Amino acid sequence: MRKIVLVAALLAAVAFGVAGSTHAGNVSSYDGASWYGKYLAVTSGTTPLCSGNSGSVKQPDFGSNVDASHECGSQSETFIAINPAQSKNVIAGSNEIQRLPMRAMYSTNGGSSFTGVDLPLPPPLTNNGFDFGSDPGVAFDAQGNAYYSYIVVFFGAGGGINGTEMAVAHSTNGGKDWTATFFAPQTGSGQFNDKPMITVDKTRTPNRVYVTWDNATGNSSSTKNGNDVVISHSDDGGATFSDPVSVSGPFTGKTGGIGADPYVTSDGTLHVAWQDYAHGQISDASSTDGGLTFSPPTKVAAVSGFETVPVAQGTRGALVYPACDSFESTLYCSYMSDSKVYVATNSGSGWTSKQMPSGGDQFNQWLAVDQSNGSINVAYYDTGTPGAPTTTYTLARSEDGGAHYTTSPIATATTDETTPDANLGNQYGDYEGIAAMNGTVRPVWTDRRQDVIDLGLREEVFTAALKP
Repeated sequence: MRKIVLVAALLAAVAFGVAGSTHAGNVSSYDGASWYGKYLAVTSGTTPLCSGNSGSVKQPDFGSNVDASHECGSQSETFIAINPAQSKNVIAGSNEIQRLPMRAMYSTNGGSSFTGVDLPLPPPLTNNGFDFGSDPGVAFDAQGNAYYSYIVVFFGAGGGINGTEMAVAHSTNGGKDWTATFFAPQTGSGQFNDKPMITVDKTRTPNRVYVTWDNATGNSSSTKNGNDVVISHSDDGGATFSDPVSVSGPFTGKTGGIGADPYVTSDGTLHVAWQDYAHGQISDASSTDGGLTFSPPTKVAAVSGFETVPVAQGTRGALVYPACDSFESTLYCSYMSDSKVYVATNSGSGWTSKQMPSGGDQFNQWLAVDQSNGSINVAYYDTGTPGAPTTTYTLARSEDGGAHYTTSPIATATTDETTPDANLGNQYGDYEGIAAMNGTVRPVWTDRRQDVIDLGLREEVFTAALKP
């Protein structure tokens, strides 16, 4: 789920005070958040797009690409993780656009096939109200327990938004069954929890689960309020989470943080990176006491703006955010600026950035370092030619610590999210994921090739197991 910069002003303006299928006239000017597209879809009163949750035709063979969702309607904004205790267990997550819950897809055969399951939602806050989930993040601990982070957005019976809260569901059986913990509720005017991301510190006993998100409080152009990046942790397997701690620091002026990504180095140091859109940069802060206190932010790189608007993602725009990882004592953060993807490297003497090999418009990148060999793997959409409407999901890979990157296509077919029959309010969403472990690189992405075969399937969650 993504807000524009002045989220409080937006919420005050639209108030979501609409009912039934006529609501869209009041809020049609805002289509820059995945949750908003979902809000329109689930309140539209339209009939389902197809007959069931497994598609209406037999799944074809896509070679190295696998349709992990194969499900009615649209999915997007994906994430993925590999179980370190059982590498054949893979879990992907995605937004459901025409349905209320989040979706998990789990595999026990190394990603050859997946089974879908819905994540829990709490009861609505009001009679005849409803709520839904958005913004998936997935991680495993060292014992093979899975964790899935998301936000819950509450609506009243008339369609007015009346609160958000954080959610982390955990599974002890590889993603088949999930139990959710809900925490950090926000119900005040102009307050909103958004864009969580999750990681696990496996250097601690017990493993510590971290969740970061941005918390909007009032108008982000104010001198006292803004978007604060916060973090909570769990030491009991996701049963409870600590009170949120500020990562980006107390408000001392115009502030703005979004797209936070937590990651842990081999010595247990916790880092959180985010887009500081008030100062036009990617920032990174660290903690050596388990997320209780944080260093002042350091500048990873300057970025061109809150988002860019490539033709291929022109309806919703492409959000600028970091996706980071580490290997031994070196930090790596990928980001996008001016529709190009970069990787910044810090081996202790500051951050330096390298642009990924030339292509077209590049966006929605994610990064993962394979701890078995130190390879740096970055997946993103690339249009091939600047301004082109179609994308190929692409892998950039370095095996020399980030000195050089080579690229290769991941998707075996292109996707066009600009045509009238595409989900234009949602397109690809804000991000896609990638995982890397023991020589296998597993990206996940939003892909619309199934729409040609079965109109009900629309945008699907695709993945692949790459062994570069």
